[in-house]
Amino acid sequence: MNVAEEIFSVGRLTRIIRDLLDDGLPMVWVEGELSNVTLHRSGHRYFTLKDAEAQIQCVMWRTRRAPAFELEEGVKVRAFGRVTVWERGGRYQLDTVSILTVGVGDLQTAFEELKRKLGAEGLFDLERKRPLPKYPRAIGIATSPTGAAVRDLVWGFAARFPPAQLYLIPVKVQGEGAARDVSRAIAAFNRSGLVDIIVIGRGGGSIEDLWAFNEEMVVRAGSARQIPKPGLERRRLSVRWRCQWLGGSWAG
Repeated sequence: MNVAEEIFSVGRLTRIIRDLLDDGLPMVWVEGELSNVTLHRSGHRYFTLKDAEAQIQCVMWRTRRAPAFELEEGVKVRAFGRVTVWERGGRYQLDTVSILTVGVGDLQTAFEELKRKLGAEGLFDLERKRPLPKYPRAIGIATSPTGAAVRDLVWGFAARFPPAQLYLIPVKVQGEGAARDVSRAIAAFNRSGLVDIIVIGRGGGSIEDLWAFNEEMVVRAGSARQIPKPGLERRRLSVRWRCQWLGGSWAG
């Protein structure tokens, strides 16, 4: 049997790929923007480095010297390490030895620029914020009708505000058209006069996944509302409120 006809097991093929990378690629510096940063309870750090063209998953074991700065979404860094194959997961990753900060990534820069622009217009002034009603009679929810967030919202409100009537406007919460959907939902609830609170919710995710909520049209729709608007992000099957610029106050 020649090589072309030989049948490889998945494990053997993966080990061959691992050996090719180990032998053929030296340790490298990689520059990119941080995303999906996770500090595991074991002490290992997991994150993604990305640019406009691609992304690579990275791991920094707890035995490595801890970075001199906090790893945060949107920060541009240079990571030094070796590309390895995680056999069980069937993917390659950068086994990171050290990491240096370079500056703020493109998305974070855009976020800060928009925040400064709208702040200069007074959209985040304290006098614009509205207190949340202690016992809302009706709650408007803008989220995906099929995601886990909507189940958490219904469960949370049923437990905390049993008499409250819930109204749902289904929206995209990620990708093209999501910001438009969310903006229209805020405007629709505002016109309806049916609800005391508008809640925008979705599951957790990377800065890219959550970017629709940072779009200018969403912020402007929120600033034009007449109803308090907390934002919600689902994390680990618990209901957790996250105060937005326009959110008025913390709840929970």
